[in-house]
Amino acid sequence: MTTVRVRLTLIYSGLFLLTSVILLVTVNLLLSQALDRRIAGLPVAPVAPLPGMANDRPPRLPELVDEVISYQWGVTALTVGILALVSVVVGWLVAGRILRPIHRITATAQRLSLSTLHERIALVGPKDELKELADTFDAMLDRLERSVEGQRRFIANASHELRTPLAVQRAAIEIGLPEDVGEIRDKLLLHNRRTESLIDALLVLAQAEHGLENRVPVALDQVVRLVLAEAGSDDVTLTTRIEPFAVEGDPVLLNRLVTNLVDNAVRYNHPGGTVEMTLSHGVLTVANTGPEVPRERFGDLFEPFRRLHTTREQGAGLGLSIVASIAKAHEAEVRANPHPGGGLEVVVDFAAHRPSYADIQV
Repeated sequence: MTTVRVRLTLIYSGLFLLTSVILLVTVNLLLSQALDRRIAGLPVAPVAPLPGMANDRPPRLPELVDEVISYQWGVTALTVGILALVSVVVGWLVAGRILRPIHRITATAQRLSLSTLHERIALVGPKDELKELADTFDAMLDRLERSVEGQRRFIANASHELRTPLAVQRAAIEIGLPEDVGEIRDKLLLHNRRTESLIDALLVLAQAEHGLENRVPVALDQVVRLVLAEAGSDDVTLTTRIEPFAVEGDPVLLNRLVTNLVDNAVRYNHPGGTVEMTLSHGVLTVANTGPEVPRERFGDLFEPFRRLHTTREQGAGLGLSIVASIAKAHEAEVRANPHPGGGLEVVVDFAAHRPSYADIQV
């Protein structure tokens, strides 16, 4: 598949060569016709043979003209070959210079993310089509940046406005209801906690999908150890193998990623099952026993509000979708594989973006 630069080079070279060939062929044909007419109009005088050349004919003028024309055609062919090489080189350089603003626009578009929307192409030069394209792209980035900032402000406001009433409601249930309505009280508190968890998950998901504003080096191994120290289950055995590793990102979101992986592995397990967590060379792997996941359902694992199994602690179906969004915000790859004997293996690969293991935060 040829690039635009190659196609432009071929067009420039083809037009230049076509014009050159037409010009040289026309000059040669006109020169040959002019010489033939001039020679035909010259008087023919007998030429006496020179001594010692009785058996040889003296060279005639028409034969000399044929030799000149033949030489001229040879020079023309050589000239066309040289011009072909020169036109390709010049066409390649000219096409590259013309496409340089396009490369700048492409590089900027590839570099941009939700955390670098403040960057602009700011192309300078004459008011041509490429300048107009760059200015249009910059204007689109202005609108996109304003939209993202508005959504971030909405998320921050929603976080406060939604959590505060739920906290007040929970306090009213715990304090205001009498002891003789214990069953109703427990049910209200359960639904209150589920609503808080759902709102918290949705806000984290929205924050992750809108990218990272600030990145700091984070000791991922310390985050994993902290989450494992707070996690625990009497029915499931946790085994770990953790190596030091640092990643550029948000420590709070990374903590949520690891927490969701552990919670998902424990929740979708069976009594007496195991959870194996490994962090090696920047690859975080969480494998758990449990129900078998059909291969045709693997595409639904990272979609929001998708539940593959019913458990005692029914979740909102946002755990792995939050993991996928946080991983994407940290430019990491996430994938799921079937675990031998049932269960799931989730892999998050941070190895492609590794900072120095210094000045890290947990």
